[in-house]
Amino acid sequence: MALTTRTLRDDADRILVLRNPKAGAGASRQILDGVIEQLRDRRYQVDIFTDLDQVTEETVRLNERGELRTVLAAGGDGTAEVVVNRIPLGTPLSILPLGTENLLAKYLGVTGDPVELANTIENGVVGEFDLGRLTAAGRSSYFLLMMGCGFDAEVVRRLHADRTGNINHLSYIKPIFDSVRSYDYPPLRVITRNEPEGPILEEITAHWVFVFNTPSYAIGLGICPQANPYDGRLDVTTFNGGSFWHGLFHLSSIIVGQHNNLSGVNSIRARCIRIESDRSVPFQVDGDPGGGLPVDIETIESRLSIVVSREWIEHKATNESE
Repeated sequence: MALTTRTLRDDADRILVLRNPKAGAGASRQILDGVIEQLRDRRYQVDIFTDLDQVTEETVRLNERGELRTVLAAGGDGTAEVVVNRIPLGTPLSILPLGTENLLAKYLGVTGDPVELANTIENGVVGEFDLGRLTAAGRSSYFLLMMGCGFDAEVVRRLHADRTGNINHLSYIKPIFDSVRSYDYPPLRVITRNEPEGPILEEITAHWVFVFNTPSYAIGLGICPQANPYDGRLDVTTFNGGSFWHGLFHLSSIIVGQHNNLSGVNSIRARCIRIESDRSVPFQVDGDPGGGLPVDIETIESRLSIVVSREWIEHKATNESE
C-alpha cells in the first residue's frame, strides 16, 4: 500500500514552533536557532511558543486563513505526540529531533541539520500517515509510534514517578533494576477486531504486549519490523511467559532477530485491540506513562499529516517495489 501525499500551498508562509524546554540540553537550542534562521532566510514568518494553548489557538486561526505551512515540534517523541493531540487533524506537522530517542524522526529520516529541515519544509510534501487512538478511564488520546503493556511499561512508570529533570539513557538504569526485582508479569487478555463492535479475530492471553503503528522501538530493537504506518492496521506482538527469565529469553531473541520463530510469540494485525487484566497493570504510550488497563486501541487511517522530504518518499517507494 503506497503512502498518500499532497503538496504544501505555495502561499502558506506561517510556521509555528513548539519548543519543549525539557527536551535535550546544550546544543539543542543552537540547533533550533539554526533552523529558525534558515526558515526566516527563506522568507517564512516563524513564531516560537512554549505554551500549548497558544499553539492550538494560532493553528486554528491560521488554518482558517490558509496561511499555515506547518507546526514544527522541537523536542522528542513526546513533544510530537502532545502537539498532535492539541492541533486539528490534517494540520501539517514537522519534526525537529531534540529528545532522547527521537524514534519518529529516525523513521522519517529527519536529522537535526538546520539546512536539511528547512529544505524539507520548503520543498517537501505532506505524507498522510495512520494514527493510533487509545481510550482508557473514559479518556481518548492519539499516539504516533506504539504502546506497550508489561515490563517496559512498569519501567516507564517508575522512571517518570521519580523524574527530577531531563531524561537520558542512563536514567533508565535504576527503574529497570527496580522492575526486575519486583515485576511479576501478570496475565493480559488481548482481544482483536477489525471494527469496534465487530467479530473477534483473535483472543489470547500473554504477559507482554506491544501495539505498533510504526516499526520503531527504543535502542533500535526490531520487535515488529513489519509494522507499516500507512496500511490502515495496527501490528500486535505478544509474548508469553510470566517470569523474569521468560522476559530475558524473549529480549535475547529480539536482539538476534529470532523472536518471531518462537512458539510463545504471536503477531496479529487488526484495526481494533482491547487489552485487559484482572490486575492493575500500567501501559506506556510512545515512551511515556499512559495509565492503567483496561485500554481500547484503534487505528485512525491517514489522519496524521507529516511534512517529509521527497527523497524519503522516493526511498520508501523503491524499497516497497523490491
